[in-house]
Amino acid sequence: MSDQTETPTPEHQRGVRGALLRYRVMAYLVGTLLVVLVLVGLPLKYIWFDDTVVRWTGVPHGWLYMVLLITAYDLGRRVKWSWKRMILIGLAGTVPFLSFVAERSATKDVQAKLAAWDDAPEPAADAVG
Repeated sequence: MSDQTETPTPEHQRGVRGALLRYRVMAYLVGTLLVVLVLVGLPLKYIWFDDTVVRWTGVPHGWLYMVLLITAYDLGRRVKWSWKRMILIGLAGTVPFLSFVAERSATKDVQAKLAAWDDAPEPAADAVG
């Protein structure tokens, strides 16, 4: 039976790296679309009555936000984040600029875990236990 304090397998570590990359891409996409939507689209719609930007960024932001939630959950499950942290990271995609802050925080946390796993001593192959 595997102990949770053991160093994850190289396959698991590769999976974490892949999940981190997917999450980062989605955080930047969702964050950028939200900033454009709020800072450009909404003023254009409500001041100049032109909803073109809102139509072209609002729907993609909504769909990509759903993908962001999935990638955040996948990453959080792999690195054993608490539900509270996963929910806060997911909610960050609804506040302009906050997804960039959450992405930076998540990346630092995951990179620290990956570094700790890389520095952990390899278990002895002939150890009986």
